[in-house]
Amino acid sequence: MPHEKYDGPTPQPVLHIASGHRTARLLSVARELDLFTLLSARPMTSHELADRLALDAGATRDLAHALVGLGLLERDGTGRYRTTPVATRYLDTNGPHYIGGFLDFLDRQLNPAWDLLIERLRPGGGPASADPYRPLYADETGRTAFLEAMDVINTPHGHQLSGELDWSGVDEVLEVGGARGNLSAILAGRHPRLRATVFDLPELAEPCRRHVEALGLGGRVRFHAGDFFTDDLPAGADVVIVGHVLHNWPDPVRRMLVGKAFAALRPGGQVLIYDAMVEDERPAFGNALVSIDMRVWSAGGSEYTPQECTEWLREAGFVDVRQHPIGASSLVLRARRPDHRPVSAGSARDTGR
Repeated sequence: MPHEKYDGPTPQPVLHIASGHRTARLLSVARELDLFTLLSARPMTSHELADRLALDAGATRDLAHALVGLGLLERDGTGRYRTTPVATRYLDTNGPHYIGGFLDFLDRQLNPAWDLLIERLRPGGGPASADPYRPLYADETGRTAFLEAMDVINTPHGHQLSGELDWSGVDEVLEVGGARGNLSAILAGRHPRLRATVFDLPELAEPCRRHVEALGLGGRVRFHAGDFFTDDLPAGADVVIVGHVLHNWPDPVRRMLVGKAFAALRPGGQVLIYDAMVEDERPAFGNALVSIDMRVWSAGGSEYTPQECTEWLREAGFVDVRQHPIGASSLVLRARRPDHRPVSAGSARDTGR
């Protein structure tokens, strides 16, 4: 039978998706070899790199070519490979912006959890940890990788929040699930009047102390150990921040945490909740992936809509719910605990609605 003429789409988009595991492994192996640190320090030919790493010369050439294709290496006119600016900044282990902790968390925790995706898609969700943090924090290597990952994620959010909101009337901030206090430290570093309390599990007390002291903020960012499943939140805050926390838990826990945030605030105080929320009208690929991350990693976890979050806030007694973007793909919802006096944590450039 002669081949019929076909002018439709090629299979390349599907094949590109299917190759995702290969590109992720290229990055993992290159990091394991410390290739980016070596080439950030000195460009090398593939033969020099093979000698340095005790690898096969032909295979090293293929690896280098593939990393060029990923935009992580570039080859100059002399045949030497060097890191691109993005790889130099984020993949050199000696650099201050190294994101290895985040990538380790993906390799050791999140990516293996995706092997359970088919079970999570079925009714009941299959077996999962009701609280993935306890075993994670019990392992020092895993805990360190996770904390570094959280800092990578919350650093741009901290800078955005510190610059876009008016903190002039805020004395006390409570950050719920704040890990080692990186976001609180950003706020305190930019606003000298502000003091912050990080509420998280006892295993994070020492990592938080070391981190904020290294930033010179040990006297203004404190740690309060507790478990929000069983303990009340410390009372008396002007602002409560709940960032990348609600998506770990099912709806009843989310409602409970929003209620505890309300109780922890002074009258007139504000809550800030942010996550990579999902919107049915404008579905975002990245947010859908994060939502599935939560489903495969934590029983009952997923992203949620801003409308659902607004409902939880109003049920708890909050008023004046507003929303605006934060970071590349998240939303922050702000709401106020009512009182009869003005509140100073409003946005100077509010894009909420």
